[in-house]
Amino acid sequence: MSDKIYDIAIIDDETEILSMLQKFLTKTGKYKVSTFSNPVVALNSIEKDKFDLILLDIMMPQMDGLAALEKIMEKSPSQKVCMITAYSTLDKVLKSHKEGAINYVMKPFSSLQALDSKIQKILNS
Repeated sequence: MSDKIYDIAIIDDETEILSMLQKFLTKTGKYKVSTFSNPVVALNSIEKDKFDLILLDIMMPQMDGLAALEKIMEKSPSQKVCMITAYSTLDKVLKSHKEGAINYVMKPFSSLQALDSKIQKILNS
């Protein structure tokens, strides 16, 4: 296993989710986590920072996650993005893959350890 600390951005309008994920992922010692509750603010940061992975919620009031994904891919076509959703429909999952997302996870998370495993698989792919 690598000693690399991965830079991860989490974009989700639910502050409880952001806080929980930031605490858990940081505690593993494998990640430096930046959180954004507003995708518009996140997009400005993504211009400056290079993240190893972005976890991006699909349903947000300020900007739909699919629209944010499109803008992320325009700025950084090789950016790894994993969608987060509680309202998965086949159509949104297919659209997110078409737009460049490499995976997705469902809320509520089955377990934080399972999420960590999925993140590790994405980062090592």
